[in-house]
Amino acid sequence: MRTGLIAQKVGMTQYFQQDGTPLPVTVLKIDSCQVVAVKTQDKDGYVALQLGVGKAKVKNVTKQLRGHFAKAKVEPKRKVAEFRVSPDAVITPGTEITADHFMVGQFVDVSGITIGRGFAGAMKRHGFGGLRATHGVSVSHRSHGSTGNRQDPGRVFPGKRMAGHMGQTRITVQNLQVVMTDKEKGLVLVKGAVPGCEGGYLIVRDAIKRTHKDLPFPTSTAQAAS
Repeated sequence: MRTGLIAQKVGMTQYFQQDGTPLPVTVLKIDSCQVVAVKTQDKDGYVALQLGVGKAKVKNVTKQLRGHFAKAKVEPKRKVAEFRVSPDAVITPGTEITADHFMVGQFVDVSGITIGRGFAGAMKRHGFGGLRATHGVSVSHRSHGSTGNRQDPGRVFPGKRMAGHMGQTRITVQNLQVVMTDKEKGLVLVKGAVPGCEGGYLIVRDAIKRTHKDLPFPTSTAQAAS
């Protein structure tokens, strides 16, 4: 099992295929993605890689994190995330992973925090149809209607779809196809939309429901490319 990557959402655009057919794609940028630490079975009880992307100002990094990055001999990172890997996919700390980690045509799963919409009603949040526009309904046309029962059981069930805080939750979009990669610019184009706002960080992994062949194992590094 290979590691995933931390990518930054640039935005959406169109990608034209050779026959001229346009595809809606999301542009993801991989900025100086390096291995910060390695978790081992003997010391930590599991095998994982800790990756970091972006560059953070030293004054904005705590003393403990500065020592953590210095141990791996990497610059302070803006975003750090951990990925479970198989023992044969461990990478040396300080290694930089390029956009060629993913190949054109393969499928990936993208996880991120959705855009926060604040407090929203039941129609916007859950797609309710609302109440009738006439025949006794006044003022409450967009309300969600009844929420519970009468005497039995006489309560509102947990998880009842009602008005409330919309968005700003972690979701995963599965099976997005990689359309193009640019190793020099650190860009990965995936077909379709991904969660989050522009500039937000996302977790990109090999699709768990797909089988992949001929992928660079354990990864494609900047040192190997040079």
